[in-house]
Formats: sequence, C-alpha cells, structure tokens
Amino acid sequence: MIADPLLAWYDRHARRLPWRSPPGAPPPDPYRVWLSEIMLQQTTVAAAGPYFDRFVARWPTVAALAAAPDAELMAAWAGLGYYARARNLLACARLIVAAHGGRFPTTEAELRQLPGIGAYTAAAIAAIAFGRPAVVVDGNVERVIARLAAIDTPLPAAKPRIHAEAAARTPAARPGDYAQALMDLGATICTPRAPACAICPLRSHCAAAAIGAAADFPRKAAKRPKPHRRGFAFWIERCGAVFLVRRPARGLLAGMRALPVSAWSDAPSLGDAPVAARWRLLTPPVRHVFTHFSLDLTVAAGTLPPGREVAGHGEWWPIERLAEAGLPTLFVKAAEVAGRRDDDRTAA
Repeated sequence: MIADPLLAWYDRHARRLPWRSPPGAPPPDPYRVWLSEIMLQQTTVAAAGPYFDRFVARWPTVAALAAAPDAELMAAWAGLGYYARARNLLACARLIVAAHGGRFPTTEAELRQLPGIGAYTAAAIAAIAFGRPAVVVDGNVERVIARLAAIDTPLPAAKPRIHAEAAARTPAARPGDYAQALMDLGATICTPRAPACAICPLRSHCAAAAIGAAADFPRKAAKRPKPHRRGFAFWIERCGAVFLVRRPARGLLAGMRALPVSAWSDAPSLGDAPVAARWRLLTPPVRHVFTHFSLDLTVAAGTLPPGREVAGHGEWWPIERLAEAGLPTLFVKAAEVAGRRDDDRTAA
C-alpha cells in the first residue's frame, strides 16, 4: 500500500493553503472545502487563493453566501472565468440553506444532488470535510495513478481504469489527508514535465519510474484543433462613461456586464453595432480561448455626443470606475485596449 509512505511525506511537506486543516488536524469547515473545490475547477491554486480569502471575508458562511445578490456574487467572481461555476455556487448555497438547514450533506450521493457538484467534487468534500474514504481523482491524482500503474491507454479512455486503480489504493484511515497528499504529490513532485522521481516517496511503488518513463504517462490522445472565431466589441463612449450591457441569462459569460459585441463568426460585421458611429478599429485584437473555440475580438471605439441614445438595454458606466463593474476577463482586456486608443491610428 502507498498510504503509509505517502502520508508520512505529507505530514512533513503538506502545502499550506487557506482552505485546509494541517495534517492530522480535525477536518476543515465543509463550506471552505466546497468553496475552494468549486474555485479550483479550471483555476490554479495560485489564482484561486486571493479570491478565496476575499470570499470568506465577505461571506464567511454558506448562509451568508446564499443571501448574496446575484450581481454582487458575479462581480466578485469576475476574473476566475467559467462563470457557470459562480451561478451554480449561488444556487447550491441557497439550496443548502433552504433544504438542508444550512448544513452540508455528508455523503457523496447526497452531495451530488446539489447544483455544480459532480463526482470529483462530491468525493473531495466527503473525504476532506467528513472523513469518508471516497475516491478523489483530480488532474494531479490522475497523473500520479497513471504513472504508478503505467497505464498505456490514452486519456480520456483511461479514466475508468485510473479510477479503479485509485479506488484500490484508497485507505480507510485519514482519507482526507490521503486525498490531499496525492494532490500535493502531483503538484510538487509528480509534475507533468520532468517529474522529480529521485525524491518521490512512492518511487519504489511506481511502475512508470521502474522503466524510466514516468514523464511518458499518462498517455494522451491527439487533440483536435479548436475552431477559431472573430468578432467586434463596441467601446461606446459618452461624457466620460462607456455603454455596458448584460450578457444573456444563458450561454457564455451569462448574466455578466460586458461591452456590446457583434456575432462571433468567420466574418463579423460592424453592422451589429447598437448605434451608428465613426468606428476606430483598435489593435491588437484581444485573443481569448474558451473551452470549445478561440476568439480574436477587435475593439471598435466610437464617441457619441451628449444626449445620443444607444439601441437596446444597457447602462452608462463611469470609465474611472470601470474596475467596479465586474467585467469578465475578456472585456477587461478589451477595455485595456480601448484605454490605449489614443496611440492607435487605425480607422474604419
């Protein structure tokens, strides 16, 4: 079994993270475990840490979070990306308060009934917050297990085998520490490139290290190229304010404040602008990668005279307070391009 050497290593080398309890200590507050796990989906530990600290300072309990207005929560989340996570976060908090008296369910099956909580997150909360011997497999654990067992099947087809191998190694004792130890091992020693096998506490248990090929695992299927799209974002300025809209309630960046945009396609049109103006096309375009496609977004800047109205629903937001609008990262980048527009001489 790998649990004994792994936990001995973890007791000495565990990362200090704001949502964790020290090795061997009582489990942390389930609220903190849940919040951190949702933030860490598609986000690095380094990026999530400051957001976590701000969230727990502002909303220290699940009940406090459940009472948060939607717009405030979405603004606080801005910059973390994958905004469906934030909407599910709020829905989950409200359901825990309404249906569970403000207490988190303690089993994987019950946790999976909550919005935004899938198999991995349910297992992580059950193990770390409630000491249940759940099988916790994130990206780091997936890599460690694939190397320990030298699994030749490429991802994602290898996932069921990896889960089975992880289940066979999961101990009944200290399941939360064990899960976090595997995560830390993958993050600090069993890294994607150049794993530090010489100092790994599980080297003698690792089939990939035994053949000198740890870096070759896990195997990965060839990636298909992502479609590429183009579009315009309209920076419409009037009297020191910029026109912002709300994104639709469903779809990408749903419900967030944003600049008006054209359709995102192979041939976007300035005719999609919500007002006629003399547009200046600013360079360089904003480049952004979504889950299923990449995007080049060109900022089209125009200035309106006082009293001139823009079609559709929106609001005029003071440019000097734009940082308070909670714009998604894509539109923060677009605003930065607009802020440099005086140096740009490209005209439409």
